[in-house]
Amino acid sequence: MAEVFYVGVDVGTASVRAALVTREGLLKSTAQEPIGIWEPESDHYVQSSTEIWEKCCTVVKKVTHGVEKSQIRGIGFDATCSLVVLDQSFQPVPVSQEGDPQRNVVMWMDHRATEQADRITKNGHRVLSRVGGVMSPEMQPPKLLWLKENLKENCWNKASHFFDLPDFLSWKASGSLTRSLCTLVCKWTYCPPEGWEASFWTSIGLDDLLENNFSKIGSVTCPPGSPLGEGLTQEAAADLGLDPGTAVGASLIDAHAGGLGVIGADVKGFHLPCEGLPITARMALICGTSTCHMAISEQPRFVPGVWGPYLSAMVPGLWLNEGGQSVTGRLIDHMVKGHTAYTQLQEQVQQRLPFAGENIYSYLNNHLSSMANSCSAVDLLGSSLHVWPDFHGNRSPLADPTLKGMVVGLSLSQTLDDLALLYLATMQALALGTLHILEAMKEAGHEIRTLFLCGGLSKNNLFVQIHANTTGLPVVLPDQTEAVLVGAAVLGACASRHYSSIQVE
Repeated sequence: MAEVFYVGVDVGTASVRAALVTREGLLKSTAQEPIGIWEPESDHYVQSSTEIWEKCCTVVKKVTHGVEKSQIRGIGFDATCSLVVLDQSFQPVPVSQEGDPQRNVVMWMDHRATEQADRITKNGHRVLSRVGGVMSPEMQPPKLLWLKENLKENCWNKASHFFDLPDFLSWKASGSLTRSLCTLVCKWTYCPPEGWEASFWTSIGLDDLLENNFSKIGSVTCPPGSPLGEGLTQEAAADLGLDPGTAVGASLIDAHAGGLGVIGADVKGFHLPCEGLPITARMALICGTSTCHMAISEQPRFVPGVWGPYLSAMVPGLWLNEGGQSVTGRLIDHMVKGHTAYTQLQEQVQQRLPFAGENIYSYLNNHLSSMANSCSAVDLLGSSLHVWPDFHGNRSPLADPTLKGMVVGLSLSQTLDDLALLYLATMQALALGTLHILEAMKEAGHEIRTLFLCGGLSKNNLFVQIHANTTGLPVVLPDQTEAVLVGAAVLGACASRHYSSIQVE
């Protein structure tokens, strides 16, 4: 009997990745392609949905090369919670003053709508209780309001379809306009089973979205992993190099795919404090450009400054709370690459490259160990240098997008040692931010016993160790390091009906 595979596609901030995954959840092959980011104005970040789909097709063809199409039984997509705008003919609509229709995606990290988000918060509608009491500029309602108020002629009046990027991808693959509960509940204020709150959209000046049963933002919804349409359309199958009718699963936001990929892991025999307890005793940290902190519960828990509770947004039938830090990997890069000694660091790494295969961060980790004379004493090196890490605002639990970062304890010295210490202090600050989120969730009734990490930063041993030291909790890393891709493939497997539910995976 021929082996069966599933494809997971992950669209991150700066790249598109795909994986071919076996029935047992093992990665057989992976591929990656970069995607463009434009910054037409300060705090405006845009992308192209056309380019993103083309790169999705490229990576899927790469990972399925040499495999019979009939062996691919399902495909699932995850992506950043960015906003895609299309017209009545499903063609791209520009989201910036420059008017390029190909640049039709308002990225998740775009903060152009901070003033609109503040107005929505002050409006005080009851839906805000499900987003920690504060509307974030990273959610879709303020971005939609900004487009209406600032690009009415060139964008708003032409737009007929507003998609979260994960839903755009599943529509592009299947032709189905059904939206995932993950995206609508987490980023659009949708609340199952009641649905859309018409009074909310009317109260913030977006009552035109009520037309035709909310068709512009989604009339029909389903849980993640549900089969969409008749599977891959003829056109999408040709684009992806797969068979028409291949099952397409309803999508997930990228962080939620990572959470799905790790939070249910089998950890028997490791004597962890979460062993024998329900998965509500776990928190998944998906650490990349930003970090998302996923905790689930059987009953809704309202946590000030933390998004949720969201029903069935990640695991069907369970409530999700989602904390987060708007920049983590990006902040570490910013601090390291902006330092005067960065050129010296690059030279040092280049000299050692043929021997050690190091990158700048493994080099810095080793450098800090040598400065401290032992790995266990590295934490103490940061005792006189302190970073406040909210360079892009605070997502949780302060929920203040206007906050800025700071560094305290700088001297006139600009050596490689100083760069290493700044790098260390930044990671310690990020770990303390995680602790702050954990404490807020504990106050609301969550009992987190173990952290499960995935994403790019989880491959940095020092970042992981500092999180364990700071929180006092054990940290579990996945055996399959690309947990986000596995989570996306799970959606395809579930849609193929080879499994009765996501939980069975």
